[in-house]
Amino acid sequence: MRLSSNAPPLLAPVTAPPAASPVLAPLAAVAGAFTLAQLLLVPPGMGLGWDESVYVSQVSPHAPAAFFSAPRARGVPLLVAPVAAWSSSTELLRVYLALLSGTGLYLGLRVWRGLFPLRVLALAGALFATLWVTLFYGPQAMPNYWVAIGALVTAGCFLQAKAQATTPPYSHRPTPLWGVAAGTALMAWMRPTDAVWVSLPLLLLLFGARGWRQPRLVAAMAAGLGTGAGAWVIEAYVRYGGLVRRLDDASRVQGGLGWHIAVNDQLRSLVGRTLCRPCTGELPHVAIYAWWFALPVLAAVGAAVAVRARRRTPTLLLLACATTAALPYLFFIGYAAPRFLLPAYALLAIPLADGLLSLVTGPGGAWRPVAGTLVALALVAHLGVQYAVLKRTVDRTTAWHRDWDRVAADLRRLGVRPPCLLTGDYAIPIAFYAGCASAAVRGNNANITRDGILRTAERVPVATLVAADGTTPAYARSWPAHEVAGFRLHVAPRER
Repeated sequence: MRLSSNAPPLLAPVTAPPAASPVLAPLAAVAGAFTLAQLLLVPPGMGLGWDESVYVSQVSPHAPAAFFSAPRARGVPLLVAPVAAWSSSTELLRVYLALLSGTGLYLGLRVWRGLFPLRVLALAGALFATLWVTLFYGPQAMPNYWVAIGALVTAGCFLQAKAQATTPPYSHRPTPLWGVAAGTALMAWMRPTDAVWVSLPLLLLLFGARGWRQPRLVAAMAAGLGTGAGAWVIEAYVRYGGLVRRLDDASRVQGGLGWHIAVNDQLRSLVGRTLCRPCTGELPHVAIYAWWFALPVLAAVGAAVAVRARRRTPTLLLLACATTAALPYLFFIGYAAPRFLLPAYALLAIPLADGLLSLVTGPGGAWRPVAGTLVALALVAHLGVQYAVLKRTVDRTTAWHRDWDRVAADLRRLGVRPPCLLTGDYAIPIAFYAGCASAAVRGNNANITRDGILRTAERVPVATLVAADGTTPAYARSWPAHEVAGFRLHVAPRER
């Protein structure tokens, strides 16, 4: 029996989209609202977090560079350098990053113009931008949001480049090959391993699917991945003893990469736990994570809509890239942080928006108003939950950073001023606040010995921080102690 020649292939040919207007107002409105929401809901004066202080210290003259552990990459320091290299103002850095993240969202959505209706892209941007984790990390010096933007740009430009290769090119449109290279480079500079996971479906198409093998696309992806990942590999040999050693160290720092089912850990982190390690305790109220279980359902609806609307290929590609982006953080790591899944959320947003709009505007007769009302109510409830979690997370984080600032002020009052050295609990972020170097004799950030600390104390002011439930290191037990903001400060005595 012969199959009908009209049966559609699994991956239908992609046709070149029509020329897009220079400014797409709905997308610009969503990006502008996202920027404004960041500035209003995540105060620019919140202070820098632990990881942020590591990244910013690499380019800031305010404090010596903190220890740069094996898993980290140099993308964030490059991102913040235009501001952090000459200003120590956290407020200015936050405003800069909020503006940049809004621009990134606009560009990440714009490359999909012609592959999906404009209203789908605008709703997708709104769905992604109103997640508490997106709003919280958009203005932060952290890599995950930028991996998400790079993923959108890479996948969208990949399809656009494929379309241009099979139809007459539009001379007035810039080639999307540059977008493929730029998107993969952005991901690779931020987190090289994430770039590989996100790009995996694209690479499989390039090398394993007939009709997708295009040397120019291969070259564009290789150039993008090679810039960021190549720099990470070179640094592995320069600073970490080789690539294998750096990979081993990165696995150790992250608790040993391997088979770990972290789905429940991710659910626990949705309550606003920015780092869930160890991730213990009860699951939050179901209202906090109900939207998480709606994702696969709406993704299936979006896939069904795509088949009917003849946009099966871009939808399946988005779903495949979202799946591979999420896999390592759901099954191969032993802890959780909600920011890890930002690339998956960004890629899922477009099929989800397609599915939601089909429920409201698709054929349904008398049921359409009911469906519209239910979707509207669900979205309002979802926004309320996201805002509540965001506010609680911002308030808690601001309080922590305020305590760190108080400790830094007391260090200066006690004579621990630059050049100085800080060790102990939370030494890395508080040292940055105080303008000191930081060091540790054990743990993931070990970079000094006990004797090294004592020798340093002979030359510059040295202090050790001990948390309320911590134990004072043996080398600092005889040093005078001071209580401040839940810490004990042991300041090394110095001969005058």
